[in-house]
Amino acid sequence: MWENYYNLGIQDGDVTRILILVDFTTSDVQTSTSGVLSSPTLLCTPLMGTTVDQMLIEMRKAKEIGADVVEVRLDCLRDFSPQQDLEILIKRSPLPTLVTYRPVWEGGQYEGDENKRQDALRLAMQLGASYVDVELEVAHDFNNSIDGKKPENFKVIVSSHNFHNTPSAEAIGNLVARIQATGADIAKIATTALDITDCARIFRIMVHSQIPTIGIVTGERGLISRLLSPKFGGYLTYGALEAGAISAPGQPTAKDLLDLYNFRLIRPDTKFYGIIGKPVGHSKSPLLFNAAFKSVGINAVYLHFLVDDVKMFFDTYSTPDFGGTSCTIPHKEAALKCMDEIDPIAKKIGAINNICRRPDGKLTAFNTDYIGAISAIEDGLRELNGVSPGASSPLAGKLLVVLGAGGAGKSLAYGGAQKGARVVVANRTIERAKELADKVGGKAMTLEEIEHFHPEEGMVLANTTSVGMKPHIDATPIPKHALKHYCLVFDAIYTPKDTRLLREARETGAVIVYGTEMLIRQGFEQYKNFTGLPG
Repeated sequence: MWENYYNLGIQDGDVTRILILVDFTTSDVQTSTSGVLSSPTLLCTPLMGTTVDQMLIEMRKAKEIGADVVEVRLDCLRDFSPQQDLEILIKRSPLPTLVTYRPVWEGGQYEGDENKRQDALRLAMQLGASYVDVELEVAHDFNNSIDGKKPENFKVIVSSHNFHNTPSAEAIGNLVARIQATGADIAKIATTALDITDCARIFRIMVHSQIPTIGIVTGERGLISRLLSPKFGGYLTYGALEAGAISAPGQPTAKDLLDLYNFRLIRPDTKFYGIIGKPVGHSKSPLLFNAAFKSVGINAVYLHFLVDDVKMFFDTYSTPDFGGTSCTIPHKEAALKCMDEIDPIAKKIGAINNICRRPDGKLTAFNTDYIGAISAIEDGLRELNGVSPGASSPLAGKLLVVLGAGGAGKSLAYGGAQKGARVVVANRTIERAKELADKVGGKAMTLEEIEHFHPEEGMVLANTTSVGMKPHIDATPIPKHALKHYCLVFDAIYTPKDTRLLREARETGAVIVYGTEMLIRQGFEQYKNFTGLPG
């Protein structure tokens, strides 16, 4: 799986370094049992090819990736000859087949005769398909038509799709009861996420349903419903062959499920962590934490949480198996109000990025950003000056210019001041810059003023704004000509790793420090807080 890190700007050496740290310090950590148990949930890959030949190729790819089942979407085929095509697709599939022929009135592409559509599904059953997916609206009649004719081990999935929202738990429960009453072998409930807390209602249904259930909340806010399906007893979940071939909004790829989120290792007793933010899909923290958990056998998974309302999120996911979160833009400050305890340093900074749920249920907050960023900058200065690590900080006496007064900006300003640097805070709004500068005994400026601010040579620049972050990779917070006055430039952005700011700083002769350095270092501090490792 390590090739993923190169594609995402995280180097193999960076990951190896954190895994060495993890392995070295986990002697007292309770890990999962020595026997690796497989996830109880099947991984199904939808086939979206428009020809039979394309679907056959997709089947082989799905098997190579590690899928358990392939979903044959007959409504995607341009020219479909039921007897001939179904026989080829089912007989030549290297994996069990789930045959779906989705009509337009349930979100599919089929617009033809309803009797012919159901005839094709019955034919699929006769030719050896393992499953067919039938919509709730026609399920009662369909199941009556095959009564007494079902082959052994063949199962009917009866599905209901809500493209508008996620109903109440009571309404979903009633829906499952209606599905069960049709004679379904497996219930499938697919709803739409308006908030990440919608997933909790689907989790409860999967746990308490009297028949095997597939529960999915579509959209980016519903991603965790797919990832945590094994934890809550979901019968199967869907993973696309590739990012551009999804069959529903928010569907992850099968490769990400298996390699990024360690899907096969997730079980009902798996603890879950993640990163809350908005946006959050760009975060590479799951790469680091899931690799670390897997390397030492800790029974945990780390996810992306797209959160709109922080308080509602923590109120909803308050179970013992929820271990805590990392916290990124824009929640670093708002999350403070939801905490039971705040580490003294995080309280001084006024921003948090690490939240741990203690055994007694209390939420305790930390700030590890300042450790990760400041230590990376210090090492860069030591390398520049050819100085070995020592007691005094190379930041002492330096003029540190911090761009941005948000959560990360507060961490850099506080950390720099603690190390004896003279801090200048530059922000889009001068009021926020002044507020932070006053707290650390520094000077406030606007971002526009920084271009002409060079009272001395050899200054240190730290960008904590989002200027230059993907997809706006051609942007930079400060013109190139102004960078010649800095001996070191740090950028907290790590998507992309080599930002325009860092490229131009390198060209002016400055030492550069990547945002991935902060990511790795602060991540290890969070890992220690999550797992209780000694410092």
